[in-house]
Amino acid sequence: MMQRNANQAEQEEHFITRFGKFIRFSHTVFALPFALMAMLIASDGWPAWTVLGWILWCMVCARSLAMLFNRIADWEIDKLNPRTVGRHQLIQKSTALMVWAVAMVAFCIGAGMLNPLCLVLSPVAILLICFYSLTKRFTVWCHAFLGLALSAAPMGAWAAVTGQLLSPEPYLLALGVLLWVSGFDLIYSTLDMEFDQKQGLYSFPSRFGLRTTRQLSVLLHVAALLVFMVFGRVAELSWPYGICWLACIGMVVQEHRWAQQGDVDAVNKAFFQANAGVSVLLLLGVGLSYLT
Repeated sequence: MMQRNANQAEQEEHFITRFGKFIRFSHTVFALPFALMAMLIASDGWPAWTVLGWILWCMVCARSLAMLFNRIADWEIDKLNPRTVGRHQLIQKSTALMVWAVAMVAFCIGAGMLNPLCLVLSPVAILLICFYSLTKRFTVWCHAFLGLALSAAPMGAWAAVTGQLLSPEPYLLALGVLLWVSGFDLIYSTLDMEFDQKQGLYSFPSRFGLRTTRQLSVLLHVAALLVFMVFGRVAELSWPYGICWLACIGMVVQEHRWAQQGDVDAVNKAFFQANAGVSVLLLLGVGLSYLT
């Protein structure tokens, strides 16, 4: 009996590990900090614990259902791509479909527990975060759709706290996220440039090449930094945010140095380490602004 329970626990642990890899749970760090930034500013400090809990619930559910839809939609494509060939081996497709449905229902429940506006907007949010996965089939601007999907995070968190979307702060933060995410997805998509060309898939690098892609990524990140600066002024954040914003400039410069190297390891560092650093730094700046 004890051995059977131990084996069952080990299998469950392995499934959780595989599932985390399947949806790249670590990449939650890209959107979650911006949702928390919006939450802190909308609350003028710290919200009720129940609000924080349901925001985190909705973020985890949204992230899971978006990535599950992406994996399901690209199931056969990923089998052909050397970079993603192992994804379909992590969990079964039927399991992915079932968990996606559960995550969608759970997200709607969480939205309803926050307020009526969040519940009404929950189908729009689901459509937005899932639709990105289909865009590579018909437009080279698919990277902007990913940015648009992630920009829903601060908008949703603001609505969760205030029950309205009439203030400029969430729109500025969402615009910054859209520009920032579009820029780093351009860098990441260079890894699949040749594969996309062979398969007839749309992406900016496959159509316009490495040089133009890197140039556009730089422009988008410069624009994002400017928007984040304006956001800080409109939100009346204090000097810690300004220091963290300056640190983000160095992080973005390093990101594009890594991107210029072109190899897989360097691009992965540019994609994950630099961009995780930007989101965490900005969240730190907002948090420290309320402590000074």
